[in-house]
Amino acid sequence: MRIKTALTIAGSDCSGGAGIQADLKTMTMNGVYAMSAITALTAQNTTGVKAILESTPEFLRQQIDAVFEDIRPDAVKIGMVSSADLIGVIADRLNYYHAGNVIIDPVMIATSGSPLIKAEAIEVMLKQLLPLAVLLTPNIPEAQVLSGVKIDSKADMEAAAKKIGDTYRCSVLVKGGHSVNDANDLLHYRNEYHWFNGERIDNKNTHGTGCTLSSAIASNLAKGFDLIEAVQRAKDYIQGALSAQLDLGVGSGPLLHNFDLHSIFADEKK
Repeated sequence: MRIKTALTIAGSDCSGGAGIQADLKTMTMNGVYAMSAITALTAQNTTGVKAILESTPEFLRQQIDAVFEDIRPDAVKIGMVSSADLIGVIADRLNYYHAGNVIIDPVMIATSGSPLIKAEAIEVMLKQLLPLAVLLTPNIPEAQVLSGVKIDSKADMEAAAKKIGDTYRCSVLVKGGHSVNDANDLLHYRNEYHWFNGERIDNKNTHGTGCTLSSAIASNLAKGFDLIEAVQRAKDYIQGALSAQLDLGVGSGPLLHNFDLHSIFADEKK
């Protein structure tokens, strides 16, 4: 049986809790062969981003080409991309290779509040990158930026998701972890709303949860699950990790990847 493959295009988190490191761990734990193209190195931890060193556009292009020319990914997850030139390279190469199952986590601001994308890059992202997605996974602040809708309720989440989906002709998962509701996420898919209920867990180790969720969704799409099932399985994965209360013992970094996945893989598709 050929193992399914997934590519993450994102920034590196030297503390290991978010970014490329979280993506690779999550993809591996969700049963796919994980690959990466690094958009930037960051000096960061759970308290903030101290410095960002971007890849050059040419080097990012070479990374993406190297992956697609040898081990074509069954899904692509895109996370932090901080400049217009890098966004342009990603859009160009994904179009060139007719990439499928593109999941975009439109990372704009770190959980700590640090900005992760240059202002001039946002317009390029909206015009060139987002239309390539089968799914966008914004959190509530990001969904407000993308939709122009102020989100204070479940109805606002639905309005924002529909507006984003209609604009970029893709499905949208609005993550509800920013105090609008307990931990309920909303998927706008084929002009229907699907709510994924979750329990708000008292766990300080939440750095990188957005990266983890989108990577788990990409993994399950790569394995052939439909979008609704892929989101549910990813939601179960991250809820299980947070419920396990795994802790590094210092700071607030998570260990979202080291718990028993037997129940998740029990009905794996072949």
